Parts: sequence; structure tokens; C-alpha cells
Amino acid sequence: MSKSFSKIIFSTGFLFAGIGFGLWGTRQFRSPEKVSPHFPSENYILPILDEEVKEKTDIESHGNFNFIASAVKQVGPAVVRINAARQVSLNIPEEFKNPFFDNFFGSQLPNQQEETGTGSGFIFQDDGLIMTNAHVIEGSNIVTVALRDGRMFDGEVLGIDTMTDVAVVKIDAKNLPTVILGNSKDLITGDWAIAIGNPLGLDNTVTAGIVSALGRSSSEVGIPDKRVRFIQTDAAINPGNSGGPLLNSKGEVIGVNTAIRADAQGLGFAIPIETAKRISNQLSTKGKAEHPYLGIQMITLNQNTIKNLDTNISSAHRDKEGVLVISVVPNSPAQKSGFQSGDLITKVGQTNVIHSVQVQEEVESSVIGQPLQVTIHRQQEIMVIDIIPEEFPQ
Repeated sequence: MSKSFSKIIFSTGFLFAGIGFGLWGTRQFRSPEKVSPHFPSENYILPILDEEVKEKTDIESHGNFNFIASAVKQVGPAVVRINAARQVSLNIPEEFKNPFFDNFFGSQLPNQQEETGTGSGFIFQDDGLIMTNAHVIEGSNIVTVALRDGRMFDGEVLGIDTMTDVAVVKIDAKNLPTVILGNSKDLITGDWAIAIGNPLGLDNTVTAGIVSALGRSSSEVGIPDKRVRFIQTDAAINPGNSGGPLLNSKGEVIGVNTAIRADAQGLGFAIPIETAKRISNQLSTKGKAEHPYLGIQMITLNQNTIKNLDTNISSAHRDKEGVLVISVVPNSPAQKSGFQSGDLITKVGQTNVIHSVQVQEEVESSVIGQPLQVTIHRQQEIMVIDIIPEEFPQ
């Protein structure tokens, strides 16, 4: 036998041995008996385990039971996950509209795709009324609501108000668990704050912190188009928390979680519940919210802003504080009532004002169609103007 033939036989033997070992190993790794029973599959659902534990254990008897756990037990069943789907347009390059590409994509390229998102909400009436953020469901074609007990419902959008970022969704159900609406006006900086929601799709997540500040203006928060004075909290609020409740230590809803600052950590913001309740009542009954409108552009006037303003300021205003009218919108209530650029607003109704946000708040709380008295300084003269607010133009 030649050396070459021996090498062939030797190599062939190794080849068959390798194939045999590989088949044996494959069968061993695929064997179901070798899979550890301690690791759950991807279909393992945490809420089911949570409910099983709750049935077996009274949470209040737990040694670490505290006010946060009590608030979560009280409110948790009324917090929901909201799934929204909308159609968005695709920006197709002109090159792909050439007939040549019909051979690859057919006679027509798709010009839309479905975009999905997840947010939070809470049931505030047991007949299925749910409060959430406008930006969670705005423009959506399909809205579904998932309850903590696992039930799923189609959601009907009753109304959206982008100026306050409040929306109301209705589901067809009765005798649902509800939250208790509290009062944010009694809050002080340092009060406890508890947030519940579905951040990043993680259902029924609870975070806690304190009320870091009150009355933050929309411009301070970074969303100047909103008519809201926000509650600031350091309770962790992440994408998906939007629309969920912010609670006090009693488990009462004091705000609706709505925004985070992308350029900072530990800065979350919520819409005060008084604002959210007022708007949601209008949305659920009228389908829209009405916002009074004057039609002026204004700025807070003080010694700091005087230095930075490009416009000429009357010498009579240079030692005063108030809200300066920069411009008046044509054919607006302000123009009809005689407002002029350069007027200095010092009082709206019965409230003295020195910040533009105060004027906005007083106007927002006024009644459309009913006279509102505004005190102004014009040159050396003090005047009181009766202005009739109109509905904010769409």
C-alpha cells in the first residue's frame, strides 16, 4: 500500500469521525431535556405572575408596606397602556419614480408606512373615560387600550387639545377601576411625587421622587406653544410614561406626566390636574377645548429685558415693571378694543401682573364672549380697556 493511499484512508476516517461527532452534538443540544427549566421563555408575561402573587399574598401585611406601595395598590388597576398607530408619508426620492423601477416595485411605490407608539393613561370615570396626552394619540388611525388585568379594548378618541397636551379616549366598558383626582394647588416644593406608567413598554412601572418646582412656564420646559404651568419632578419619567398619573403621597392624581428634558436627567414635568380636568371635561362633552384669545404679542418688561429689546420703549415705562405689548394681531379682539404696540399691561381683571405668563393665565381663565378688564399704561396715562376674548383661531 502506497503512502498516498494511506493518507487518503487516514483523512477519510477523520472526516467521517467529525461528521458523526457533529450529528451527535447537534442532537444533544437540541434535546429538550437539556433546557434549563429555570429560565422563562420570551412569552413569559410578568403581569400574570404579579396577579398570581397578589391572590396568594396580602400586600398590606408585607413588612415593608409604605405609602408608596399603598398609592400603587390604590391607583395601579386604573392605569392603562395606550397603543397608537398612524400612517406617515414616505419621502420617496424623485429618482425612484422613474418607470424603470416599475419592474422591481410594481406600478406604484408605497408612499405611506404605519408608525406605532405606546403611551400611558388613566381611567377617571368608571364608564371608560381615559385621560392621556394629546401627543400620544394625535394623528392616529387606530388606538387600543390595555388594562392591567389583561383586557384589551378599541379606543375612541373623544377629543384632543394640543395647546395643553390633554386628550380623552373612551372604551366600551363599565364598572372600571378609577383614580381619585386630587389638588395640585396645595402642593409645595419637596412634597412626595409618585409616577406610574409604561416607560419603554415596561407596563406598570412605578418611580418616586419629590416635587422639584411649581409653576414652570412652557418656555422654561422647552415647549413654548403650550398653555400650561407645569409641575416639575425628579421622579423618573421616560418615553412611554406620557399620559400616566403623577400622584401625591395619598395616591391622589395631582398631574398628568407629559414631558422630559432630553438635555438633562432627573427633570420631568406634569400638567397640573386642575388644567387637565378642565380640558378633559370639555373634550368629553364638546369634542374640543375652547381657549380665550386676545391677539397680542407680549414680553415681560423689567430692567434686564429693557437692555435686550430692539424696539423703542417709552421713557414713561423705563422705571416700571409689567407686560409690554410688542404687536397687535390685525382684526383680533385686542385691535378691536383699542390696544396699541407699546402699551404696558399691569393688571388683568383683579390680578396685578408683572410677567407675561400671568397675563396668559388670566386670559386662559376668562370666559369667551364676556368682557375682561385690562389696565394699561400708555405714555403718562393709566387706562382700563374692556376687551372681549374670542375663541383661539384654529
